[in-house]
Amino acid sequence: MIRILQADEPNAITITVDGQLVDDCIEAVETCSYQAMGRGRPVHLFLRDVSYIDDRGRSLLSRLAGKGVQLRAAGVYSSYIVAEIGRGQPQSSDGRSRVTARARKYS
Repeated sequence: MIRILQADEPNAITITVDGQLVDDCIEAVETCSYQAMGRGRPVHLFLRDVSYIDDRGRSLLSRLAGKGVQLRAAGVYSSYIVAEIGRGQPQSSDGRSRVTARARKYS
């Protein structure tokens, strides 16, 4: 289940998402986001009370960020996902980075 709220502000459109970003919910967020982007104002996507984001949800967030949508989140889980997308290192659903980190040896 998901709840999507849209606030039209003078300088931007803010889309607030509550619930889980999975399955059919992804399509609803995607549709709402692309409609907002078509209105010619900046779009902010706020993950307010999102408890889980699957791989397709992460992919959507990455695509939206790549198109200029500003991602923000409340809560540890959502904030972590948004931060990883911002760094270009989306996480898989098991929480492991898809980017391999190199270990450094310090003498």
